[in-house]
Amino acid sequence: MKIALIGASGNAGSQILAELSRRGHQITAIARHPEKIAALPGVTPVKGDVYDAKALAALLRGHDAVASAVHFTASDPQLLLDAVRAAGIKRYMVVGGAGSLEVAPGKKLIDQPDFPEAYKAEAAGGSTFLDMLRATTDLDWTFLSPSAMFVHGERTGVFRLGEDQLLSNAQGSSITFEDYAIAFVDELEHPKHIRRRFTVGY
Repeated sequence: MKIALIGASGNAGSQILAELSRRGHQITAIARHPEKIAALPGVTPVKGDVYDAKALAALLRGHDAVASAVHFTASDPQLLLDAVRAAGIKRYMVVGGAGSLEVAPGKKLIDQPDFPEAYKAEAAGGSTFLDMLRATTDLDWTFLSPSAMFVHGERTGVFRLGEDQLLSNAQGSSITFEDYAIAFVDELEHPKHIRRRFTVGY
């Protein structure tokens, strides 16, 4: 497929980029600093500004799908949605956050007393974006939430998928960027969560 990846130089974005390249896709890798994007087969680095919807739409046009891996505190979800729509692309996949996942019925992770203050703004932005997507019916969107701990590590290919509940095991709640990328690209290639959020963890 031809994929436009916004935020291709970040922690999640760079691993998604590597996974897409590994599987033979053609990727337009969009970042503020394209010189930071890894030189990989099938990858075309491009400079882009997430706050310029018109220019971003021009970069997205002609792709089969758009993937977004930008921080919620460093972007405007409405502008991203406007750009995807203006580009005429239906399939839109977002690197989500864990804060909006439930730890118990009706209880979100972000609302727990031990949720780190440093991550609250980003988590709240993710929740807002998810709410906007849930009200969106003209795009085939998917929002993939990581587990609570989203870290660098191994690409094992062994993980679990869930829906709106935080996944955890005896070691806690975690997923590596490398394994998250596998689940993300699997969904792009074989959509099973259209207009839905899902999550990945060990």
